[in-house]
Amino acid sequence: MTVSLVAGLGNPGRSYAKSRHNLGWIVVEALARKRGLSWRSDSSFEAEIARWDRADGRTLWLVKPLTFMNDCGRAVGALARYHKLPAAAVAAVYDEINIEIGRLKISVTGSAGGHNGVASLLEHLGDGFARYRLGIGPRQPPEIDLKDYVLNNFTPEQLTIIHQKLDFYVQGLEELLDCGADQAMNKLNRKDLP
Repeated sequence: MTVSLVAGLGNPGRSYAKSRHNLGWIVVEALARKRGLSWRSDSSFEAEIARWDRADGRTLWLVKPLTFMNDCGRAVGALARYHKLPAAAVAAVYDEINIEIGRLKISVTGSAGGHNGVASLLEHLGDGFARYRLGIGPRQPPEIDLKDYVLNNFTPEQLTIIHQKLDFYVQGLEELLDCGADQAMNKLNRKDLP
């Protein structure tokens, strides 16, 4: 099934804007910028939404939930139900501690893996959505509390990697939207990518 709703996961507020946990927002915002889309706040969905009317006739919705990460599924689930979209028509873009920074991985099923945003999506949307997982790991130092690590800002070195990879992340997301999860997984889940 083709993706019609792309959810960038993160936390609202300026204090979280450059945190590791907001990498999903950063990438979805970059896609919206590239495509010249504008965001509007919609209180009925507790989200910022951008509409993308594509040249191929498809309409896609980009969404940044304004709920906090732990409750993002409420906003995404409500928007999916409004547009009568099953979970398979949704892609979630989010940070992943178990993937090295600068890398990405796409999957379609699985557990939340300790990610509270994914747990909320599973609760409010069900399984089967595409997972566009952006690496932020490993934790440095290894003994740092997970919550502290993901809510802290990227280090300058990590931010350099993110800026260098941003076009790659956006192109990969477009690959997912154009070709579907299976083809995007085959192309982007390879270890030999830069």
